[in-house]
Amino acid sequence: MGTVTLGVSIAVPEPYGSLLQERRAGFGDPAAHGIPTHVTLVPPTEVDASRLPAIEAHLAEVAAGVRPFPMRLSGTGTFRPLSPVVYVQLAEGVSACTWLQQRLRDTSGPLVRELQFPYHPHVTVAHGISEEAMDRAYEELADFEAAWSCSSFGLYEQGADGVWRKLHAYAFGEGHANPAVPAQGNPVDTPTPAAG
Repeated sequence: MGTVTLGVSIAVPEPYGSLLQERRAGFGDPAAHGIPTHVTLVPPTEVDASRLPAIEAHLAEVAAGVRPFPMRLSGTGTFRPLSPVVYVQLAEGVSACTWLQQRLRDTSGPLVRELQFPYHPHVTVAHGISEEAMDRAYEELADFEAAWSCSSFGLYEQGADGVWRKLHAYAFGEGHANPAVPAQGNPVDTPTPAAG
């Protein structure tokens, strides 16, 4: 069956998703149109295609136990000089995303994955382009704001053409509360250990 490259992420909804994708393209990022605007939960991971049913069942189980939670983007940040990335920051939803990605990569499941860097949820708007263009992205999106209720995440596959396509969306259920998303629906603002 071969291998596939999968990722799990929260899509940034419209109109914000298309706006940020167009801005990313405008800064000269050649990958912009192949990557839907998102917050990563599980980074690109190569797996044997035969594991896909187990992975899909795992994602459905995790999603069923999560309640919708608020997400808010505000302003920009950068990983430079460690990594050539400019991003829009998450101002709300960090704890919930951190909890979710830990559950998705749990050692008892089929998506065990070590991270190259500690988990830091964000929305990439420029990657691997000139310093001048990354400075522009950082400055021009400094006032960017967006907010929505996050109610699902998606499983994506990277094609041979480098384009990421959604295989399936997993809607959150009304399952049990969890440390990141308590019954009242607001993420707990408590420190969480770094992943990886």
